[in-house]
Amino acid sequence: MPKAIQIDKPGPASAMKWREVTVGKPKKGEVRLRQTAVGLNYIDIYHRMGLYPMDMPLIIGMEGAGVVEAMGAGVKDLKIGDRVAYASVPLGAYAEERLMPAARVVKVPKAIDDQTAATMMLQGMTVHYLLHSTYKVRKGDTILIHAAAGGIGLIMCQWAKHLGATVIGTVGSKKKGDLAHAHGCDHVIDYSKQNFVDRVKKITKGAGVPVVYDSVGKDTFFGSLDCLQPRGVMALFGNSSGPVTNLDTGILAGKGSLFLTRPSLPHYTATREELTKRARDLFRVVANGTVKIEVNQTYALKDAAQAHRDLEARKTTGSTVLIP
Repeated sequence: MPKAIQIDKPGPASAMKWREVTVGKPKKGEVRLRQTAVGLNYIDIYHRMGLYPMDMPLIIGMEGAGVVEAMGAGVKDLKIGDRVAYASVPLGAYAEERLMPAARVVKVPKAIDDQTAATMMLQGMTVHYLLHSTYKVRKGDTILIHAAAGGIGLIMCQWAKHLGATVIGTVGSKKKGDLAHAHGCDHVIDYSKQNFVDRVKKITKGAGVPVVYDSVGKDTFFGSLDCLQPRGVMALFGNSSGPVTNLDTGILAGKGSLFLTRPSLPHYTATREELTKRARDLFRVVANGTVKIEVNQTYALKDAAQAHRDLEARKTTGSTVLIP
């Protein structure tokens, strides 16, 4: 029987158990995948800890790549043996084999290997909607990206630079700053040594930025608002330092009629058309070298608990892949 990482109740990394699971045959509109690589994302930690309550036992994970082993009735545009990838609900990526709705997987081009495909989908399509839809970055914009040396951060720095933006990024160490700079970040701010609000004001000559991309949450949120120019956009798409609570929305008016959004990938890939458009654009910029996916850590899937501990401790950079 195939094995998977399963959680019986929310908790620390030790709550994840490596055990045999029953997968079953694909139903109408489903495919059964033999997974070759699984992407690690911070949202996996939220799911593991129960931030978003779900039925237990639970197999977490939203992103992976694999080979189609079987298909249910009504599946079109796919065949047995196709290499595919996904970044979508239902959860269940931390598994050797799994079922997926066929409409939520996309074929992987020959130019992209499985490990890259597994870890680029969620992060890469998140970057796509943030830069092209949540706030459409234009040539000449100066933007602020928190956690610029993380998986999403490195992709965003490169893609924003390609779009003609000047990129300001925050990091937690010199090593991470060097990494962000090497991937297109024009101005690196080490928040452990510098006040990022003061630095952004200085870099922009007091004008502020039109958009802040913030995946950190509680620790950076109010400072991020102070970095925005009037009618700027605060894109809060994560909360690695904890959720923002007790927010008086009147502060948005007082700081310049700011826009606040809490976007999420499922809402930006809700239709098959939107999913394939974002995936196609992502595959193109990766295949042509515009965006390089940095897979800087790999772990065996059975060692997912250690991968979670390292991610929570901010020991990782770039992207991380779990190998079934």
